Amino acid sequence: MEKTNDSADKKQNISFISVFSTTFTTVFVAELGDKTQLATLLLSAQSRMPWVVFLGAALALTCSSLVGVLIGQWLSKLLPAEKFEQMAGLLMIFLGLWLGIEASNTLFTAYIP
Repeated sequence: MEKTNDSADKKQNISFISVFSTTFTTVFVAELGDKTQLATLLLSAQSRMPWVVFLGAALALTCSSLVGVLIGQWLSKLLPAEKFEQMAGLLMIFLGLWLGIEASNTLFTAYIP
């Protein structure tokens, strides 16, 4: 019986490590160089209180992540995983196109007298 429990514990542990490392890596890489990091860089330089800026930014990221996790959990009960992935993909494509159009409009209007 111990072998079954050990096997289940290892499986759960591997799953935890896998999900944790994937989440950490994805969020860490996604946040590098984004406007939030630039804003904290500027706030830290202006305020000369880097630890206060770090604590405020860390708390804000934690709270926004909690919102994402709670909404994701709620949506996972309403939609199958495949539909959820498709909708997320379509949303990302839509946002990318919309931001690209907005950026090109800004560029064209900036250079047209």
